[in-house]
Amino acid sequence: MENYIEVRWHGRAQQGVVTAAKVLGEACLRSGKYVQAFPEFGPERMGAPVRAYNRVSDEPIRLHCQVTEPRYVLIADPTLIGVAGVTDGTPEDAIFIINTHKSPKEMRSELGLAGKKAKVYTLDASKISLETIGRQMPNTPMLGALARAAGFIAIEALIENFKENYAKKFSPRVIEGNVEAMNRGFKEVEGE
Repeated sequence: MENYIEVRWHGRAQQGVVTAAKVLGEACLRSGKYVQAFPEFGPERMGAPVRAYNRVSDEPIRLHCQVTEPRYVLIADPTLIGVAGVTDGTPEDAIFIINTHKSPKEMRSELGLAGKKAKVYTLDASKISLETIGRQMPNTPMLGALARAAGFIAIEALIENFKENYAKKFSPRVIEGNVEAMNRGFKEVEGE
């Protein structure tokens, strides 16, 4: 089987997980990788559960299906734990990044990962986004946390891509806030 890096994002509509998957995909593409970034949702209302996916590889990607065995799982809304199958299909060495004020140890227990090799990282991405962007939008701090926890994408690549691709859509103030949010996510994420 091909060697893919697979990422699954869990969030609720309007938390930016689809955009985060897109930003990650664009940054990986610019870094010379083959990528896929796609959402899974229907005609969702605000607050409904949403999933988004990434596949990253050094080789062309031949799979065109949902990510079912992600090594990286990002959870933008911890209320989805226990109701949205956030651990489904994950390997023993999975990496979880969760938007929460709780410790990695507490979240390991909530995820049912006691005694497993999985790594658990936490950051208060909601708080970071309120302080940097002015609204609760945990996606960009979580991208920063992913760059720190995973190592397959550099924080600089994410920031550069975000600045270039979103400068026409958002004001300089919004761009600066999101860049600060990514940097803080990178610095403030804690793991075990």
